[in-house]
Amino acid sequence: MLNQQTLIKLLQYVFGYAPVKLDEIATIVRGGNFQKKDFVDNGRPCIHYGQMYTHFGIYADKTLTFVNEDVFAKSKIAKPGDIVMAVTSENVEDVCSCTAWMGNEDIAISGHTAIISHNQNAKYLSYYFHSAMFFDQKKKLAHGTKVIEVTPSKLGDIEIMLPTIEEQERIVAILDRFDSLCNDIAVGLPAEIEARQKQYEYYRDKLLSFE
Repeated sequence: MLNQQTLIKLLQYVFGYAPVKLDEIATIVRGGNFQKKDFVDNGRPCIHYGQMYTHFGIYADKTLTFVNEDVFAKSKIAKPGDIVMAVTSENVEDVCSCTAWMGNEDIAISGHTAIISHNQNAKYLSYYFHSAMFFDQKKKLAHGTKVIEVTPSKLGDIEIMLPTIEEQERIVAILDRFDSLCNDIAVGLPAEIEARQKQYEYYRDKLLSFE
């Protein structure tokens, strides 16, 4: 009998991609164990879940904040390549905001997060978690009224269209160029910015859905 990884590779070879559940390619754990009051001017790097909504995008290689060694030692850790996702928000739109950690050292992660470890292209997964396909799925997992939450363990049920690593890299290169174009005109006319953003979102969702 074919094991799961062999089956995924076979489907990728035949169809170009394989539909997989997130928990088939990743492990998901809760973040936790530090708060804003633990921030220090110099120390070990950390990400607080609130920063996901205001600062971080598709990927990050530097943090805004730091904690001391004692707090770091007791914290949940994200390694380079992991996805850091905020699983608590005031609305459905923002819940599950995430970034791919592309720095070169381990970082501490606050509560109200999920740390997703995997062996895929980190930016590909992050782009997918910003797509319409993911949004439609996370809406079904979100619960709460004043505070919206997605239980980290439930994220394992998310379905992803997973191409080969080589194809993931090609798609990321295309989306990176679109992302750069959107950022380059960020000081342009509002109508131009909106049009470019819609174009980017259209091609992002097309590339990631394999339609």
